Amino acid sequence: MKVSKLAQNLIGSEIIKIGNQVNDLKAQGAEIANLTIGDLDSNIYPIPAQLKEEIQKAYQNNLTNYPPANGLLSLRQAVSKDLKNRWNLDYSPEEILVAGGSRPLIYATFKTIVDEGDKVIYPIPSWNNNHYSYLTHAEKIEVETSQSNNFLPTAEELKPHLEGATLLALCSPLNPTGTMFTKDQLTEICQLVLEENKRRGENEKPLYIMYDQIYAMLTFGQEHFNPVSLFPELKKYTVFIDGTSKCFAATGVRVGWSFGPGEIIDKMKALLGHIGAWAPKPEQQAVSIFLNETENVDAFVDDYKGKMAASLSALHNGIQDMKSRGFAVESIKPMGALYLTIELDYLGKIKPDGSQIADSSDLVFYLINEAGVALVPFSAFGNSRNMPWFRASAGGLSLEEIKAMLPRLENALSKLS
Repeated sequence: MKVSKLAQNLIGSEIIKIGNQVNDLKAQGAEIANLTIGDLDSNIYPIPAQLKEEIQKAYQNNLTNYPPANGLLSLRQAVSKDLKNRWNLDYSPEEILVAGGSRPLIYATFKTIVDEGDKVIYPIPSWNNNHYSYLTHAEKIEVETSQSNNFLPTAEELKPHLEGATLLALCSPLNPTGTMFTKDQLTEICQLVLEENKRRGENEKPLYIMYDQIYAMLTFGQEHFNPVSLFPELKKYTVFIDGTSKCFAATGVRVGWSFGPGEIIDKMKALLGHIGAWAPKPEQQAVSIFLNETENVDAFVDDYKGKMAASLSALHNGIQDMKSRGFAVESIKPMGALYLTIELDYLGKIKPDGSQIADSSDLVFYLINEAGVALVPFSAFGNSRNMPWFRASAGGLSLEEIKAMLPRLENALSKLS
């Protein structure tokens, strides 16, 4: 069958591949601690009760026709108010675009800003920037980060690549690591972007920042920073990605929003209008009501992230306990999001059947079969398969399930020689 060159060369998700194996084994009765997908078990982490009630009410009131292309005005007004109250960011409803989750908005950002052959810079590990770069025929510049900086890019690492670049894609708290920019780290990067744009002529496309802060409310004792709060003059160069999916445990509700320069947001709206990537009208209506209830929002988020922090801390403490007893493991203290970054330095080791752990993917499938533990290797986020670092997503398991899987992980690793 003949298909387009783009479709022919499109790479599927490694996370989905791992998830499919997990689901097949679970269907056969296997007990698997699934730490792969960046999703939440809705029985453990249900959406806010008020949000659920408002969604049901909106359907009962027959709000089932098309929403406006840029989102309900009531929702954009609620987002504008929340941005001001929560982050002291000034964006009018006309500078806000609502869509069916953050993915269409990221895609629209790329398609609106990036021409074929334009340079797009992003750190690795990071989520899906490689695929969006492919879809826009961009020249991707992958900047490999290090554990010493919590796998976040530094200004020094980014600086050699900024000349002539069109888009710098950043995320904090970061998927896949759950780590966050400090104020100093982000300040230095922002200063470089401002300096680069001052060098460019009037007819040159500026260097834009796409700042994904979908996990901004899920932070554990760390302060979240963003480019525009640090440097208001970056407002004309920054497109934000945000929404309900992570902060309200509402991944399936599909209400995301982007905000940024009016002319960019308008073009993104036109693009998504042709795709029809709107968030459902009842869900938009419900979010607009809930988002205005600041006390209820904060109470929900505080309870939810307290449970998430407890699960991530239990996982982190378990890995650190194994490390203290001589296992070749490491983890970075959780800062935000749903994720713990784990090192399992067992590549090249020999399995009980005499075969070798060839790479990180091989170790993943060994642990699925031997321990009933499923992780995602950093190779799914742009790094080499020879890198022994992994993402563990805690959203799909209870605290008790996390504690129960740690001995199985330890037992499986102890069998490698």
